Amino acid sequence: MTYALALQTSAPGPLAGIGVLVTRPARQAAAFAQKLAALGATPVVFPAIAILPPADRVSLDRAHDRLASYDLAFFVSANAVEFGAPDPARWPATLVAFAPGPGTAEALAALGVRDVRIPATTFDSEGLLALPELADVRGKRAVIFHGEGGRDALARALAARGASVDHAICYRRAVPSTGAAGLIEALAGGRVHAVTVTSSEGVDNLCEVAGGEGRELLSRLPVFAPHPRIAARAAAHGLNAIETGAGDAGLLAGLLAWVDRRAARAREAQTAAPTHEDPR
Repeated sequence: MTYALALQTSAPGPLAGIGVLVTRPARQAAAFAQKLAALGATPVVFPAIAILPPADRVSLDRAHDRLASYDLAFFVSANAVEFGAPDPARWPATLVAFAPGPGTAEALAALGVRDVRIPATTFDSEGLLALPELADVRGKRAVIFHGEGGRDALARALAARGASVDHAICYRRAVPSTGAAGLIEALAGGRVHAVTVTSSEGVDNLCEVAGGEGRELLSRLPVFAPHPRIAARAAAHGLNAIETGAGDAGLLAGLLAWVDRRAARAREAQTAAPTHEDPR
């Protein structure tokens, strides 16, 4: 799969003049890029993860066939919804859907799945497991829609609490197959002022694809991450990680706060600059 660097035009706003690198998979990148552009930023889209259909659909097809037998359905991401959600007409009225955050919940709602449960604490598996209704799931049948590999903390915890858990593998992730010439050109040309990363794997892929030159350029920029695990991975790569609040709202708030601090430092520097009186 081929990826090209894409820049989107923007309107005036508090992020005017700021180029923001968006590293999400292509489909999810578009919505976030629109939010950035609405605030005046110039989104620079370079998907660091390619999302592909699963190599084997057996578990996914089996989950769809058994959908009416489940009590709980978990979608680990918007990608899981896009690649794994069944035909909305087949969704049982008694099946309760869970999502780790508002973005995934919105994707399910767009398909007509109502009353999606999301965490009240952190937007991740740990946040889901903190929901009171999942404290005791003895005798419940659960299905988790997810990609190949990934963390299995959710499945293990549900099983430990008494649930029967099935896995529906609905997509696979891959490193972008093209080089980073366009990305490096944008970084070296000063068109990118901030970076957003939304998964640990995306951080790994970005650094791998960027190579030594690209990593050095990325290390000069603030890298905004909406979860401590992602921020830690970015820091481990030598990047200047800034942890924000969760989701798109957290990333945007972090960017706005950074721009405000940047402007304040510029004003302070201007105020502190020496003045030269006319000797006449």
